[in-house]
Amino acid sequence: MNYLGVLVGFITTFFIVTKYLTTEEVGLTRILVDAAILLSGLAQLGTSTSAMRYYPYFKDEKEKDHGFFGWTVIIPFFGFVIFSVLFFVFKQPIENYFSQNSSLFVDYIYFVIPMAFFMVYLLVFETNSNLLMRIVVPKFIREVGIRLMTLIVYLLYAFDVINLDGMVISLCLTYGFATLFNVIYLFTLKKVSFKIQPSYVTAWLRKDFIFYTLFLIATSLAGNLIPVLNTFFVSGKLGLAVAGINTIAVYIANMVEIPYRSLAAISRPQISQGMKDNNMLEVNKLIQSVSLHQFIASVFIFFIIWINIDLIYKVIPNGNVYDAAKFVVFILAIVKIVNTSLNVGATVLSYSKYYYYSLLFTIILTLTAIVMNIKLIPIWGMEGAALASLISYIVYYAVLLTFVSLKLKLTPFSVKEFYTLLIIVFLFIIDWLLQKYMSGKLISLFDVEIIGQIVDSIIRTSLMSLSGLVIIYKSGISKQINDIIDKVLSLLKLTKK
Repeated sequence: MNYLGVLVGFITTFFIVTKYLTTEEVGLTRILVDAAILLSGLAQLGTSTSAMRYYPYFKDEKEKDHGFFGWTVIIPFFGFVIFSVLFFVFKQPIENYFSQNSSLFVDYIYFVIPMAFFMVYLLVFETNSNLLMRIVVPKFIREVGIRLMTLIVYLLYAFDVINLDGMVISLCLTYGFATLFNVIYLFTLKKVSFKIQPSYVTAWLRKDFIFYTLFLIATSLAGNLIPVLNTFFVSGKLGLAVAGINTIAVYIANMVEIPYRSLAAISRPQISQGMKDNNMLEVNKLIQSVSLHQFIASVFIFFIIWINIDLIYKVIPNGNVYDAAKFVVFILAIVKIVNTSLNVGATVLSYSKYYYYSLLFTIILTLTAIVMNIKLIPIWGMEGAALASLISYIVYYAVLLTFVSLKLKLTPFSVKEFYTLLIIVFLFIIDWLLQKYMSGKLISLFDVEIIGQIVDSIIRTSLMSLSGLVIIYKSGISKQINDIIDKVLSLLKLTKK
């Protein structure tokens, strides 16, 4: 399902958005969504996380969970009201910041409110379904449904069925329809009641919830700000057109972390159980295994993207405009490699008795990112914003993993990651030699240059991917990967079972 959503997003971003939207319009849609994500993340008051924590205290099928789901609706509503008021209080300074270089965003700034509202309850009702162990439909709505509706909106705009106003309104309604679908699905389960029972909430539970929620709000402030910080700085300092160019680079770099979502989801329950059982030896083996496989997957995807980066920008519509952010892709891809490989350290901390320190480290990450963006964007523009992210995450993980090592005696690092890095460097050298001595001759065989470049790309990518797999297999870096390859070879009858 994740990959179907990625495919729809790939088509939308690379072949529809880049062809039919101007760079300024791409930047506008990105900043509207990012601003709504920030506002909705704060407005939830940590409901999606606290619901997972406190649902067991309310779970009672006969009493329809004592109206627990009603609380999950009411609490984020108050959060939405509070942060919407703050939005209007600070609206003028926000407009002043964006007015000079991103005036189009100022024209549509009010649409952040309804989009954020729909995002809040999209996650709320998705979380409610997850609590009832019904995850397929909400996941499909989020991963595929929203992307399909977004694709339709862009096509309607592309063929002049709607204008820019209509496109922005329709993008808001996309999240509205997704939320409505989640509500309908939740009611079809016939297992929830939104009638709250205030008397059921004990004094201890109320006190514990308030403390936990305040912690989540503080964490959410920094946690939701980081992913959208670059968009705000690039838009405010360099303009929406540059933000649009940067958006495509960000999307390309994001492909590096695709395997992360699945592996992280699988590993978290195991890490949580290991921490609960205080089995630190097994936890250390697990996080090193997770870190290694995340690293292998992400660096290989990065390798494939980078050896084809020029072709990617040639294939997408208006690629000659968007390739100005080519080195942004390089830097942000490294950020993704760092984050996907080392985030398991943050996961371990969140399940330990020192979980509250995660707030301190998140604040360090946020402040470093803000300072670095302010300093580097005026010097290097988009690349400066990307470098700000890289420096921020390096500082963040250096501090966090040092703490985890000292307090919990755990580390995600292993020598196998160094061997993997050597393999990637070797593959880069081989690919450089192929491009220098083979690519030109191969491309010259075709009358149409782009056809020759595509054929060259397919040959080099296939050779390099196969070489990488063979080296990984022969070196024995990962038993799990070797087992998968052995099964594939056995199915293909290329080796004995």
